[in-house]
Amino acid sequence: MSLIHGGRIVAQALKAEDVRCLFTLCGGHIQPIYDGCIDEGISVIDFRHEQSAGHAADGWARVTGKPGVVAVTAGPGVTDVVTAVANAYRAGVPMIVLGGQAPRFFFDMGALQEMNHVELMRPITKWSASIPEARRLAEYIGMAFRISTTGVPGPVFLEVPLDLLMESVDDTAVVRPQKYRTEAQPAGDPEHVAQAAAMLMKAKRPMAIVGGQLWWSRRRGSLAEFVEAYQMPVFVNGMARGAMPPNDPFFFSRARKYALSQADVVLVFGTPLDFRIGYGREPIFNAEVKVIQVDLDGSVIGRNRPIDIGIIGDTGWVMHELVRVAHQAGGISATSDWVAAIRAEENRKLLSMEEGLASNAYPINPLRLCKEISEFVDENTIVVGDGGDFVATAASVLRIHKQGHWMDPGPLGTLGVGPGYAMAAKLARPECQVLVIFGDGAFGLNGMEFEAMARQKIKVVGVVGNDAAWMQIRRGQIEFFGEGRAVATKLDYTRYDKVVEALGGHGEYVERVEEIRPALERAFASEKPALVNVKIGESTFRQGAISV
Repeated sequence: MSLIHGGRIVAQALKAEDVRCLFTLCGGHIQPIYDGCIDEGISVIDFRHEQSAGHAADGWARVTGKPGVVAVTAGPGVTDVVTAVANAYRAGVPMIVLGGQAPRFFFDMGALQEMNHVELMRPITKWSASIPEARRLAEYIGMAFRISTTGVPGPVFLEVPLDLLMESVDDTAVVRPQKYRTEAQPAGDPEHVAQAAAMLMKAKRPMAIVGGQLWWSRRRGSLAEFVEAYQMPVFVNGMARGAMPPNDPFFFSRARKYALSQADVVLVFGTPLDFRIGYGREPIFNAEVKVIQVDLDGSVIGRNRPIDIGIIGDTGWVMHELVRVAHQAGGISATSDWVAAIRAEENRKLLSMEEGLASNAYPINPLRLCKEISEFVDENTIVVGDGGDFVATAASVLRIHKQGHWMDPGPLGTLGVGPGYAMAAKLARPECQVLVIFGDGAFGLNGMEFEAMARQKIKVVGVVGNDAAWMQIRRGQIEFFGEGRAVATKLDYTRYDKVVEALGGHGEYVERVEEIRPALERAFASEKPALVNVKIGESTFRQGAISV
């Protein structure tokens, strides 16, 4: 008889899923998992806050397309990771959360950090469960991966009582699942696909919005075929950013509001009709527009507005089927006048930014800083946005070249994602340079993770747009209530670069335009994780931007 402890069983199950890194903050309830990971060659990456460890699991999935895994101790370890889990749930990102728990024989006796984790996690996960016995540890982990990756992806929580992890089990008695999930993805109802193709072929002003579900499709390359076949303006958001080359003639990023107000058919792929696109309603959408909605989750089709054609299916596969129908029909005519009109609006928007992009003002104009940063963003750069106003400005300027190379807080608007996302990205793609764009407010949430980066030699470069305020909130606060009543939104021009230096990293402080590039060059050349702290001024570029 060969005995194996529960922590090793967990590690073996993770190894079977090709997990390379376990993200964590240490705790007594989960130490046996670490021991198993050492034996199985899984890197244990630790953080200074469980929220960041959870964001790293989320970020790993956003970069690799495979679920990330985080292990947290019981009680406050689980409650600390809740924000990261909620963020992944809202964004549809697969991740596995292993939560410690007191030994079962102490249940309901007031054991250290004992609480009802399963019910806490249930509203923000696809599945939340407590593993009942040691020999089923691998079985439950297999189930977790299946549920997390099937249909609309999302997080799964597994509670693992300490006695199960410490228990020694006969290796032959361990339930190890085989052939327990399918790679198949739904392609969409052929009749509805045909109807959608017919509607698009008749349209004079069609457009497509492509969302994050494209990233989880095994046919994500179908987007290029779709664009070639239908030749319509395409806008991408969320995890779909980078799915089209920035110089593609049908790729647009600044004229979406104009296009939605004029389009006669809008095709929405794998993204909700939420606040980001006016809930699909007037005045953002043309009153007479016809809408085709494609989503893995049929329950969201028709949410917030009437839908003319709804297709339950995987974005990449539905695109593939739409291309097949178009080819059968002999192709469609390019809507050249319509495309030209949107390109003109794009150029007009860019022209309105030119003054800020070229500004030599003191303090530095946010647009000018973003222009300088953009010169460091090439095809080998993964960009993480962690903030509100400054990150939204950067998103309007930076060109993202590959899908999976842009990550931001997403629809939940969670600040503090930056360090966790960035550390996971660098570990998953060590050949890439990783850049975090911070708002100064957002940096304060998880900036201590630079210590974890320095100690574990994870090279990331951050840039703080430091305007000494929670500017996205403060701007509207002043407008509505007056500057004298604008409370809780003012910060100081804090030397965050000195903080990073004290944590073992490389710091740079910048106040003038001519200092930006040399500071960035030194930061990227440094062997340490680095932060460039840039004092910026106010700008009218984001005037009127929604903050609720």
